Amino acid sequence: MGEHFFYEIQFTIKIQILCKKIKQNLFVLYLSYKDPRTPWYAKLVAIFVVAYAFSPIDLIPDFIPVLGYVDDLIIVPFGIILALKLIPTYVIDDNKESAEKLKQSGKPKNWFVGILFIIIWIIFAVWICKVIIHHI
Repeated sequence: MGEHFFYEIQFTIKIQILCKKIKQNLFVLYLSYKDPRTPWYAKLVAIFVVAYAFSPIDLIPDFIPVLGYVDDLIIVPFGIILALKLIPTYVIDDNKESAEKLKQSGKPKNWFVGILFIIIWIIFAVWICKVIIHHI
């Protein structure tokens, strides 16, 4: 049992490292969706990925077991990969240096998406309360 647990921890650490490497491209996406050479469909995907990733509040909070990490480990990395595949490589290459400089200044916050997530959770809480009250 101890050896199996060790391999699970190793696997988890490898996934976290891979996700971190993928997430380093967020700043490239941030600059690339503003680039006029980026196709509209790639801009659309990149805007959603960047807005979600830079939101100070997750749609699924991390304190919810298992599901709380789905966005960090699956949704955001796969969104980044998809957006990067849609953006021409010359646009990505041109924005890498500027992205490094932008990264040094810190991650921008997207409060619009954060507020949207708060509203979604409030609506969900009100709905749950109504369902509970209706069944009492």
